Amino acid sequence: MESFEATDKGLRISSIQATHSDGSSHPTSCCSAAEIMAVLFFHTMRYKAQDPRNPNNDRFVLSKGHAAPILYAVWAEAGFLPEAELLNLRKITSDLDGHPVPKQAFTDVATGSLGQGLGAACGMAYTGKYFDKASYRVYCLLGDGELAEGSVWEAMAFAAIYKLDNLVAILDINRLGQSEPTPLQHQVDVYQKRCESFGWHAIIVDGHSVEELCKAFGQAKHQPTAIIAKTFKGRGIMEAEDKESWHGKPLPKNMAEQTIQEIYSLIQSKKKILATPPQEDAPSVDITNIRMPTPPSYKVGDKIATRKAYGQALAKLGHASDRIIALDGDTKNSTFSELFKKEHPDRFIECYIAEQNMVSIAVGCATRSRTVPFCSTFAAFFTRAFDQIRMAAISESNINLCGSHCGVSIGEDGPSQMALEDLAMFRSVPMSTVFYPSDGVSTEKAVELAANTKGICFIRTSRPETATIYNNNEDFQIGQAKVVLKSKDDQVTVIGAGVTLHEALAAADLLKKDKISIRVLDPFTIKPLDRKLILDSARATKGRILTVEDHYYEGGIGEAVCAAVVGEPGVTVTRLAVSHVPRSGKPIELLKMFGIDKDAIAQAVRGLVTK
Repeated sequence: MESFEATDKGLRISSIQATHSDGSSHPTSCCSAAEIMAVLFFHTMRYKAQDPRNPNNDRFVLSKGHAAPILYAVWAEAGFLPEAELLNLRKITSDLDGHPVPKQAFTDVATGSLGQGLGAACGMAYTGKYFDKASYRVYCLLGDGELAEGSVWEAMAFAAIYKLDNLVAILDINRLGQSEPTPLQHQVDVYQKRCESFGWHAIIVDGHSVEELCKAFGQAKHQPTAIIAKTFKGRGIMEAEDKESWHGKPLPKNMAEQTIQEIYSLIQSKKKILATPPQEDAPSVDITNIRMPTPPSYKVGDKIATRKAYGQALAKLGHASDRIIALDGDTKNSTFSELFKKEHPDRFIECYIAEQNMVSIAVGCATRSRTVPFCSTFAAFFTRAFDQIRMAAISESNINLCGSHCGVSIGEDGPSQMALEDLAMFRSVPMSTVFYPSDGVSTEKAVELAANTKGICFIRTSRPETATIYNNNEDFQIGQAKVVLKSKDDQVTVIGAGVTLHEALAAADLLKKDKISIRVLDPFTIKPLDRKLILDSARATKGRILTVEDHYYEGGIGEAVCAAVVGEPGVTVTRLAVSHVPRSGKPIELLKMFGIDKDAIAQAVRGLVTK
């Protein structure tokens, strides 16, 4: 155990040096975890130190992301990072950000928004056990402060339901939060009871005892394991150990130097420990270029809800690759992901009503390009997972989310079920792609494109049945809109999507009686938007654009179009959208009440033409 002492003390020294040179960061949060990290990386875990993303490696998630310096110190100790690079912590020229990010090869998921690491770890463990059927294990280090987050307990429940015996959570119970002590402080027995009640095997250890940690990590059970480590924040720093007001503060120069010397003098052996290589039994996987086995088979004029077309498309795509997986939050009979489950039961993950965790599970499943996940629920319920979605983007994750039941057109269920903010939310996510298909054919194409597109993909689907408007051989591309209706005498370009596209087509029939013709555009993707086609159409229709959407005014199609044409001389945009919180009613009544139905569109067009 002597050489371990050198390792954990070395990690302490590296953390103090790095945070000192950076002038910010969290040395005390690192020091409470030094023995845990030393034992994990140089005794317990199996991995290739020079190939951190090797599919056979054990996985590690640092949920308490602010302790990043000790993660970097570990990888320097393992020989992957040059020691000198630790002194560039948080510098704009270095990849060693203040919290872990995937530009570092050893970081699978970005952390730092607390309470999300365990959900991602569950996704990795589920993938290892059920999809890869490999022997790699997953370790997740959590802080005690973040155990106040509900998402942690969603993940705890998930891991127990699916018997993830390849998952170990280490709870660093160092007693102190950022601004005051944690509510339970050092009551490790209470943590143990909580973990056990969630179906975990829970062991209490002295988190500064290498021997106790080695023993605890060696216990294999047929359930997930929680190691509850009683530690002291700032361990090894005499003036800061177990004291308040040190969170996120580097040590003053003289204190840092003195502490480093004190720790150094305690090291007896300087022998370096090498990482243990993994068992090589993860299958090789290729998730590139996944294509539908056959073209769509819809008939123009036939009606189908895009939510159902999504379920059919996903089930079909599942035959093209056994790495397409589906997740749902107990809405599979509404989102129609149940069609996928029926055909590919072993690749469907029921996440139950825990949307935040569902997104984290998807992120975990997608790491190291092991799977292509499609998550579905009502689009309105993704808003509660916005932080997980935002962090997924920072994680450079490739996940696909399908939100059904958008807008007032869902009808009688009322406003709590109506997604009216989702376009704004997903448009604001960096590198996202936002699909809004309007019939069965375009929905099937959206699913295929999403599977092959990097980043966060969102597919917005509707509840009402709408007519098929495209031929099965129609080609769809991201950022390419479609002109659905046109003539040489068009007076106004009308842009709708989903139900409002069909209302626009119905409005065109009404306007024929007034001898007014309109050009109707289907954007297909709201992000990126086909700026060129929109401008070309506008110029052909006297510069007049009318947008109509089943979404609030803020952040939806109207604002996306305005942003695309801003500064273009002679182009005007008129917007129709949902102006306030809706109510229950029949879809047709609600479209009318909020002025986004065919009559409202026809009325708005007449107003623009007579102007």
